[in-house]
Amino acid sequence: MQTPDNAGQADARPYRSALRAQQAELTRSLITRAAHESFLKNGWSGTSVRAVAASAGVSEATVYGTFGGKAGLAIALVDSVDLEADTERAGAELAAAAGDPRGQLAAVVGFDRRLFENGGAVIRIIAAARYDNADLDAAYREGRQRGDTVRREVFSNWPAGTWRDGVDLEQALDIFAATCSMATFDALHLERGWSPDRIETWWNQVLAEQFFGVGSFEAPEDRSRSPRGRDHRR
Repeated sequence: MQTPDNAGQADARPYRSALRAQQAELTRSLITRAAHESFLKNGWSGTSVRAVAASAGVSEATVYGTFGGKAGLAIALVDSVDLEADTERAGAELAAAAGDPRGQLAAVVGFDRRLFENGGAVIRIIAAARYDNADLDAAYREGRQRGDTVRREVFSNWPAGTWRDGVDLEQALDIFAATCSMATFDALHLERGWSPDRIETWWNQVLAEQFFGVGSFEAPEDRSRSPRGRDHRR
């Protein structure tokens, strides 16, 4: 039989459970950002569980309990890049564009633009070092897999008849991967001087044409060129 006291305790359990979940998420976020900062400042070899714990204001045991040691910190770096790209915003944009393939495509493209623009420093280092480090290679593959999983889920829910003739889901995933990449972003932004806005617009136009058979590329006027870029238009 449930007494008034017992009822009060039962009512408090969901609250305590939610509070613990929030605290765990905050702790994970603190560790993730500390790992991100250490990686950029000290490199992978100079990043230690002890230093990350001290920077995050938690114990080493908490880092081990959350990520399982230094190998897990490589995954924390992937998490940090996702945070930089604002996964919550992407989720909200996808939900708002439900039933609208072009709107959802724009949300996915926008996420990748923010991923490369804000998290590019970490991605470049991981991509360059992963061939000599199994932990970083695993983290790189994890990050790519996350993106593929989200895109597959989004694209597969589009209405029948969405794709242009000759294009199916698997081809669309391949086309997206070839178009929206860190290498393409760097070539256009760092080498050719395109602004991130211009790149995002172009990605949307190219992919809309490739996926749906609509849209064409008309480069917007862009006067915010990178100092390292050069205007190749003659």
